[in-house]
Amino acid sequence: PNCVLLGCFVVHYAHRALIFPLLIRAGKPTPFFTFVLALLFCVFNGYLQGRSLTAYAAYPPGWLSDSRFITGFLGWLIGMAINIHSDHILRNLRKPGETGYKIPRGGMFEYVSGANFFGEILEWFGFALACCTIESFAFALCSLFILGSRARQHHKWYLEKFEDYPKDRKIVIPFLY
Repeated sequence: PNCVLLGCFVVHYAHRALIFPLLIRAGKPTPFFTFVLALLFCVFNGYLQGRSLTAYAAYPPGWLSDSRFITGFLGWLIGMAINIHSDHILRNLRKPGETGYKIPRGGMFEYVSGANFFGEILEWFGFALACCTIESFAFALCSLFILGSRARQHHKWYLEKFEDYPKDRKIVIPFLY
């Protein structure tokens, strides 16, 4: 189980660090301070998750068929799929050469302004359930607070920028918030 769970973590970050950057188009530069904070968070969190799963987390025989692991793994997998699909929608809002802003449509964007954030939050809460460690739960909570805050900012911006923005669209959690 430890290798499978560590693999989930590595798959996410391999995608985020290696594949995602190759897919994005040129955009606004990231402020250096934001970059440093994100780097420090990822290094610290990567160490915590890796250390937890390689040295401390001990799972009973049959953990991979336990309902907590299966439910958590499915949450992780569905969350990652939503995250990747939402990033695809955002990358393709404008055709080459077009400028200006557009309202994201399709997928989970029909329900929430921060569909990509929702996918990642779901992913890490699924991971936390599959791991059942304090480190993975702390990471899921950090993701919820950080990404939830970003989703709220995006939602507010969309409402201010677009008169025709869907008023029933929630911020980051479908039907709730």
